[in-house]
Amino acid sequence: MNDESRAVLPEFTVDDFPGGLPACLEAILMVADQPQTAEDIARVLAVDVATVEQALQTLQAEYDGLSDAQGNKTRPRGFELRHTARGWQFANRAVFEPVVSAFVTDGQTARLSQAALEALAIVAYKQPVTRAQVAAIRGVNSDGVIRSLSIHGLIKESGADSETRAALLVTSELFLERMGLDSLEQLPSLAPFLPSASEMTQLARQTNEAESSIE
Repeated sequence: MNDESRAVLPEFTVDDFPGGLPACLEAILMVADQPQTAEDIARVLAVDVATVEQALQTLQAEYDGLSDAQGNKTRPRGFELRHTARGWQFANRAVFEPVVSAFVTDGQTARLSQAALEALAIVAYKQPVTRAQVAAIRGVNSDGVIRSLSIHGLIKESGADSETRAALLVTSELFLERMGLDSLEQLPSLAPFLPSASEMTQLARQTNEAESSIE
């Protein structure tokens, strides 16, 4: 989210949507590729920061099985709303790691979709890359397939882009193991057919500008 897009007031209010502000927060955090501060979200939704902060804390308590907005005790969820120094972000709850591992290593579910294979190839050959750069090369939103690859343990975050602070994606040791490689140098030569680093930056910038104009 750049400063220019934040300054443009949305053509809606959070009350226009089913579930109101809490549902809007969930929708934003579900697709965010990095933690979001209450201030960032408040600007996008044209809601004051204190209201957003309170709503986030209420959702966090609800997911943790403490209480909902009405004070009723709720069941714990398999995910959590995590608050760090960088902001708010959805994350799998650590206690469910055995369940997730069993799912992703199952013979059927471990098979990657064509979309996931495309995204994995981009990360493998052009790493480190941001989600926006992967999406720009593929030409479609790639949040879902990136999340799937992360759950499968084939890619991971490694630092942040110096300009946008977006998380950088790289392949994991498990990727090399599954590919039967000792190092990335053993990958077949394919990089010449993919955009250069400068071209990816331009593509990502155009993608972000297009998304901002839609907002």
